[in-house]
Amino acid sequence: MGKAQTQIALPLSPNRAYIPRMPDQPAKPCPICGKPADPRLRPFCSRRCADVDLHRWFSGAYAVPAVEGEEDEFDDGDESKAR
Repeated sequence: MGKAQTQIALPLSPNRAYIPRMPDQPAKPCPICGKPADPRLRPFCSRRCADVDLHRWFSGAYAVPAVEGEEDEFDDGDESKAR
């Protein structure tokens, strides 16, 4: 007997299963260009817009805000306080 082949659906693949938009939900436009979103690529209208968004994350154009706090309380090198 041979090994069974397992297919893995990659994101944005044409045969990827997706949950269709519910009829009572308003359609939101693509956040990059404003065109109607493709349900398979939601929230984007095309693979190009999805890639533009990904590039913006990688290049640092988008950033998650962080609150600068005090340094770690165990920074003095004495690990006995951690226990």
